[in-house]
This record gives sequence, structure tokens and C-alpha cells, in this order.
Amino acid sequence: MRKKPENRTDRPESPDSAVDVMGQILDAVHLRTAIFGKLDLRAPWRLSIPKRDYLSFYVVARGSAWLDLRQAHSPSHGALELPLSTGDAVLLPHGSAHELRDTERSDAAPQSFDFDACPRSMHAQPARLGGEGPVTSIVAGHFTLGSAPRNALLASLPPAIHLPAGAVSQSPQLAGLVPLILSEAASPGAGGSIVLARLADLLLIHALRLWVSTAGQSSCGLRAVADPAIGAALRLIHARPAEPWTVERLASSVAMSRSAFAARFTTLVGEPPLQYLAHWRMTIAAQRLREGDAVIADVSQSVGYANPVAFSKAFSRIQGVGPGAFRRADRLARHSPG
Repeated sequence: MRKKPENRTDRPESPDSAVDVMGQILDAVHLRTAIFGKLDLRAPWRLSIPKRDYLSFYVVARGSAWLDLRQAHSPSHGALELPLSTGDAVLLPHGSAHELRDTERSDAAPQSFDFDACPRSMHAQPARLGGEGPVTSIVAGHFTLGSAPRNALLASLPPAIHLPAGAVSQSPQLAGLVPLILSEAASPGAGGSIVLARLADLLLIHALRLWVSTAGQSSCGLRAVADPAIGAALRLIHARPAEPWTVERLASSVAMSRSAFAARFTTLVGEPPLQYLAHWRMTIAAQRLREGDAVIADVSQSVGYANPVAFSKAFSRIQGVGPGAFRRADRLARHSPG
């Protein structure tokens, strides 16, 4: 009798120095792209968009606009306002509530606009709003995240990453991507939604790359990947998450003292080394529970827990539910209609 193929939770190993930390994070948080479609907005216009639990983005195809990002979660930063011109792109990593309007001091009354309620036809035909004045056309979309714990490197991103049309020359890939997105949105063909989704994926990755390379030395979050010592420590954690890491071992591996390493890691990443390790282990565990049928004991061992009971407690503490309940809920959500 033929044996049933064994379920394995291990993945091909890479040299520690070759580990792509940003790529692993985007894969493990179960990132999915959705293109809302195109908006044709005639002045005067003013849209009020509620907070949503996803990364959203806009690309200005024609005209100009103002983005007013209200940081309700951090009042000390005030409101961030950005002028947007033709060819500009902007990424909102936290899905914060914001306004889009025709001018800095628009006299239009705010109109509540929830992209989640947009009809599917918006993918093929632009939504038309506003008055009778000049038109601003915007391509809008978002990236949804799975139910894994929010990664500290993503959580520490700024409220907005602005990619002005003139500045994308710093990244040849971005310089080519924005026109492709605008071209595909202007003349959608067969499979257009898939093409736009893949282009949006590339836009996100190259925008994050550009931010990492241009952010100030004091910036935390993904900027930590570019730091020689802390980036190396992150690659060790991501390459060997089941390793019994201690702060001392990680510090020694990157030739730093324990205290200096712990302080620098916390400052650049946004949380202490062992807390980051614990969250990353549970993120991987959530990914493996979603992707396969491995028994919980095997998933437990793959992230460094010899005792499945201890693993289940740690998973519940971070995820909010036990591993079995998490897997059932995920499968139910994936197979539910709509």
C-alpha cells in the first residue's frame, strides 16, 4: 500500500547572510493585493476615507490632489498634509483615516467614501464624483494582511511614503512601474485586474526598498535591515528561528556588547530582541498552520518549542486563539462564500 506523502513544515535553508528579511515578512504576513479601480474626480471634491486594517496606495493619473492624513493613533504628530501631482504615488502603511481633496483649502463639503463598499464595476469603469470643474484621476488599491501578529518592522513604517513623480528617478524600477500602472488602468484588457495586482505588488516592494535606502539613520522599522549589525542579527533570527537564541548569543554573533546590542536593536526595530523573536516565531507558525496539514507538534518544533503545550500557550498569548482554533478559523474564512 502506497504511503501517504509526509507533511513537512521545513523549507529550503539559505545561508544566513542571504536571507531576505523583508521578503520573508511580506510572505509570512499573508499579504494580498486588491485593486479598487479608478476615480475620476471633478472639482470641487473632498473625500473622507475611514481607517481600515490594510496598507493602501494611490497613484495620480491626471491632475492634482491634497492628502490629509489624520494620525488619530498619534496625536502628537498632528495632521500630515501632502500635495500630490500627476505621476505621484503614495503608500499609506497603516490604513489610517484620511482625506483626499482637490485643493489645500477645498470649499467642497466632505463626502464619506468607503472603498470597501465600492461596486465591482469600478475595476473596469471609473467611479465619477465631484462637481463640474477640472478632472483629477486617481488609481487606488490596497494590500490586506492576514491574521498574523503585526510585524514590528512594518508597524514602525511612517504614516505615508510619498513617491513624487520626479523623485522616482532614484529608483529605475519605480520610474518604470508607475507609468505601467497608469497605462493598464487607462486601458484595461483581459486579465487586467491580475496585471494591476502584480504591478501593485512591485510598487509596494520597490517603495519599501526606496524608503529603506533613503530614510534617516535614526528611523526605526525596516530601516534596521540596512544597519550592518542589527540587519545581520535579523537575518540570523529569520534564518534560524528555532535556534535557542539569547540576547548574549545574538550580540556576540554581530560583535557587540550585550547592552549596546539590546539598546540598538530596540531603537531600530521597535521592540527588544527576544520579543521580536517570539513574535516572528508565532508569525511563522501561523503561516505554516495556514499552508499545510502538519500536526501542531511538528509546527511547534519548527519554531523552537519542544513542548507543544508551551507552544500553544505562547501562540494563544500572541495570536489570541490557540493553534487549532486558528487553523479552523482560517479554513472557514477561505471557504466561506464572498
